[in-house]
Amino acid sequence: MEQQTHLAGTVRPGGRTARVRAAVLEATQDELVERGFHGLAMDQVAARAGVGKTTVYRRWGGPAGLVIDLMTELADQSAPHADTGSVEGDLMANAAGVLGAVADERLGATLQAVIAAATCDEQAEVALREFYLRRVREWAAVVDLAVTRGELPEGTDGMDVVRAVSAPIYYRLLVTREPVDERVAERAVRAALAAARAGAFVR
Repeated sequence: MEQQTHLAGTVRPGGRTARVRAAVLEATQDELVERGFHGLAMDQVAARAGVGKTTVYRRWGGPAGLVIDLMTELADQSAPHADTGSVEGDLMANAAGVLGAVADERLGATLQAVIAAATCDEQAEVALREFYLRRVREWAAVVDLAVTRGELPEGTDGMDVVRAVSAPIYYRLLVTREPVDERVAERAVRAALAAARAGAFVR
């Protein structure tokens, strides 16, 4: 789930509308990092983006609309899944991407803000779920390739395998607040692979 730490939309061509959207989403991410979801104010986002308040209200409606669009943009700009030639290499790349995302000062803070918001705001919950479903589906393809190569049993659920890789990382990050490093990521991959090879994720 490797991510870029700044919105690629800031350099995407497409005229004034695209530039306004990029500036507003960049400002939204800045505000999330600094103030969290509950401190996200439309007026502050508009001022930070250098656009009119009416433009922001008309297009995004409220803070939840900003977060939904931001998460959509982050998913759009995420790196595609790896193709190292082995399921172990691919899942190691996935774990490294997750680790890089949560450890990144800007992106990690953004994800934590939205995760916190999702516990009490239905629209934030939907945005977060859609973001992760897109990323998990993208990386599930590496498990499907592994099944084709005979590395994993027929019927292995790729999405469950990918979830099993990232779950220990997020548990430490969000629940126990323990340090998360490469050793944790590698152990998560080994555990998920051992379970997958034993048929634990067969549908």
